Amino acid sequence: MNPTEIFRSARDQLLDLREDYAAANEQFTWPQLSEFNFALDWFDAVAALPERKNQDALVIVEQDGSSTRLTYGELSAWSNRVANWLRSLGAQRGDRMLVMLDNQTELWAAMLAGMKLGVVLLPTTTMLSPAGLQERIDRTASGWVITNPANARKFDHVSGDFGVIVTGQPEASRFEQPHPEFLFAESADFPQEFEADGPFKADEPLMIYFTSGTTSQSKMVEHTQVSYPVGHLSTMYWIGLEPGDVHLNVASPGWGKHAWSNFFAPWIAEATVFIYNYSRFDALALMKAMEDEKVASFCAPPTVWRMLIQADLHTLKNPPRKVVAAGEPLNPTVIEAVKEAWGVDVRDGFGQTETTVQIANTPGQPVKAGSVGRSVPGFEHEIIDEQTGEIIEGEGTGEVCIRLEPRPVGLTPGYLNDPHKTAKTFKNGLYHTGDVMHRDAKGLYTYVGRSDDLFKSSDYKLSPFELESLAMGHAAISEIAVVPSPDPIRLAVPKAYIVLREGFEANAETAESILRYCKRVIPPYGRIRRLEFLDLPKTVSGKIRRVELRQREIDFHGAAGELTESALAARTTSGGFGHEFQYSDFPDLKKV
Repeated sequence: MNPTEIFRSARDQLLDLREDYAAANEQFTWPQLSEFNFALDWFDAVAALPERKNQDALVIVEQDGSSTRLTYGELSAWSNRVANWLRSLGAQRGDRMLVMLDNQTELWAAMLAGMKLGVVLLPTTTMLSPAGLQERIDRTASGWVITNPANARKFDHVSGDFGVIVTGQPEASRFEQPHPEFLFAESADFPQEFEADGPFKADEPLMIYFTSGTTSQSKMVEHTQVSYPVGHLSTMYWIGLEPGDVHLNVASPGWGKHAWSNFFAPWIAEATVFIYNYSRFDALALMKAMEDEKVASFCAPPTVWRMLIQADLHTLKNPPRKVVAAGEPLNPTVIEAVKEAWGVDVRDGFGQTETTVQIANTPGQPVKAGSVGRSVPGFEHEIIDEQTGEIIEGEGTGEVCIRLEPRPVGLTPGYLNDPHKTAKTFKNGLYHTGDVMHRDAKGLYTYVGRSDDLFKSSDYKLSPFELESLAMGHAAISEIAVVPSPDPIRLAVPKAYIVLREGFEANAETAESILRYCKRVIPPYGRIRRLEFLDLPKTVSGKIRRVELRQREIDFHGAAGELTESALAARTTSGGFGHEFQYSDFPDLKKV
């Protein structure tokens, strides 16, 4: 069989067994592919099917009700034109291309075109500053950038030998910029038939993601022609996607979850990717869009679920029958509210930028509140005692690790240009996730936390070290420790405990100055929201005892993020123990 047939056979097996976990877990094996290209061997093949050619592959609805719709056939042809155009500019297999776009049609066309050409894609959030972009350009030697006019000028302040491709119409003349600049629209004049320069080996690089690390630099997670494109068979299985479904996933471009559920999983299932673009979250408007587009499956981070249940979920008369959440644990309140209103269980799932979905509550299985489910077909796990490093048999709590024999396809080959980190993560026949979970006697996993200090705020994984490093640029800061502070909407927000340099006073003026500085140097998703001046607790060896600060936040705010009575009293006190400054205390910060 050719690659398309081999992949389809594995896909169809999971579709047939989508509600029979036991059979799927026993019978499924990853397709063995020596050569594969998702755009050519799968997307174009689906677009050629009579029943799919005119089916919507992508629908984007704006807040004003306007929409853009592209069928499988149209998107296949468009991405061919873009690939031909990129080749005419000199882009070739192995080049690295930073893709920094919003939820706009050019994003999907560019991703498919890059795959067809063999360009290595670097999906990047539009929230990044020039400093963050400089790191990505430098560490990957990227030769190309695709962005929109709103972000193109950031690259005026980024050095390097790269060309900038701009969607829409640039604000200024493209001939006056420090880098060669090209208009994406010029691709419209190129042929819609594309021929690759040769077959694609399964282990050839496809994508690079930057993800938070505990060192001064982010980790560069590499994915191959199969690790995400084929690996997301597990994500399709978890969601329960079927051909013809309309699937809505709330995620921002540039992050792994966007590729998971706005690109690979729906198109593997031959479903429609639906995007609702909004500048400010509006639960009722979102549900109206879901009703209008007949959304069959819905994925959102717990932050969105928490905001949704504050509205009247009954407004949606025909709710989706497949609803999932990922990014952080869901609390029982959300699950119960959705069950009461929509009659379905929100099914949690667990994965990482390094992997596809690896543990999940799959369709047709009873959901245990708080549990992320069982190992999905194609993945096998062990629980490792954090102290001894020994495997815990049966029920127990420890670090979750993936068995490498047999090695699941949906797993990164390693960290780009970082053999030390790769060796540390892949050892003793296991991939170490760095996440701690409890496994019960039935094989159900419940998330406990990170084995290091990383934490989630909304759907973003944050590194305290990175936030501290950025904030330390303020002249008033002598020492700083950032920890998660419980929050009823975001699960947690970054809070900074600060020791001031001599000559600075612990008052509102200093707090505002620091928060103003942090707003300038830290991306919005990692912004420090709370601040307190405090002598930091330390070990005998001088290390900051973050565990004490974390517990202090729970004592202060309560596990759910609501201020306790003592905290409310302290908020009215000028300085001293428990006096916390919040971002919202300074309305002028919004004007910065």
